[in-house]
Amino acid sequence: MKRAMRVMNMGLALLLVFGVGLGACESSDEHGLEQADGTDTAALERSGEDTTAPAAAKRARSRWGAEYFPNVELVTHEGKAVRFFDDLIKDKIVVINFIYTSCPNSCPLETARLAKVHKLLEDRMGKDVFMYSISIDPGTDTPEELAKYAKKFRIGTGWYFLTGEMDEIDMLRKKLGLYIDEIQDNPNDHNLSLIIGNQRTGQWMKRSPFENPYVLAMQIGGQLDNWKLPSMNNDSYASAPKLREMSKGEDLFRTRCSICHTIGGGDVFNIEKSLLGPDLLGVVERREPEWLNRWMAEPDKMLAEEDPIAMALYLQYNQIAMPNLQLNQVEIDALLEYIASESERIAASR
Repeated sequence: MKRAMRVMNMGLALLLVFGVGLGACESSDEHGLEQADGTDTAALERSGEDTTAPAAAKRARSRWGAEYFPNVELVTHEGKAVRFFDDLIKDKIVVINFIYTSCPNSCPLETARLAKVHKLLEDRMGKDVFMYSISIDPGTDTPEELAKYAKKFRIGTGWYFLTGEMDEIDMLRKKLGLYIDEIQDNPNDHNLSLIIGNQRTGQWMKRSPFENPYVLAMQIGGQLDNWKLPSMNNDSYASAPKLREMSKGEDLFRTRCSICHTIGGGDVFNIEKSLLGPDLLGVVERREPEWLNRWMAEPDKMLAEEDPIAMALYLQYNQIAMPNLQLNQVEIDALLEYIASESERIAASR
């Protein structure tokens, strides 16, 4: 898990700087516009090639079409056989990641975060936007197991969990740029990045599932669709609030904990707010310090030991286990300090 997190963090850093993906994202500089198929417009003009948008889209479709993507057969969590290219991605905007249902740490977080993205794109899901989570443990993850996993996270329309033959799934991972040879010796390690793309236009980008869900939803529903839908937000940048510096604890809470928890938002038992755990208002006062500190450090061990409080939380929240976030003591202290101070602030305002 630690190696996988390091791989994800290195990959995310590269993405933030360079926007690495399957096909180049649109970007412009003094040398001209780089098109979705990675071809420089200036070079095309010099060669007499058509540089119009339709021509660029045609080149992208050709490059990232049926000849590139394996049309392997997969089976959905609903038991339906589908072809990867023909049925899943052709002419669609898609989000593709790889998970396994017995993953104790990263996959539940990844799924919970994408559930929030799904909610933000709810009106388009199953119409022109689709999500696909493909198992890298097909021997265990039968359609029945995937259906249980989907139900646990209350997965909605347009999101399919899939299984298939291991060698064909590995082929897909390699074609999508999500296969890392160096970590294949450990079955618990895998690339945590995901791919978002529009097969019709040939735009493909590699992203982190732990990206801000609003940013990720904007990239999927807006950028990949060439901003065809009008923005619902007409606010001026001049009225944007001034950015403030966040504490280490707040940063950790926003990136690690807010996927499943609020502070003062109340317990949420449905996917309406994409929260899958208890509200943490006042938790520092409610729980014994030693118990809380250990729970944040090694929840997996406490569940394995069937700690009474840990088991009660596990059963209360749809049997979704608290993942081990690999937090060190400095991070745990910072998180608890933030939760305590935020609880005090909220309590004083009520």
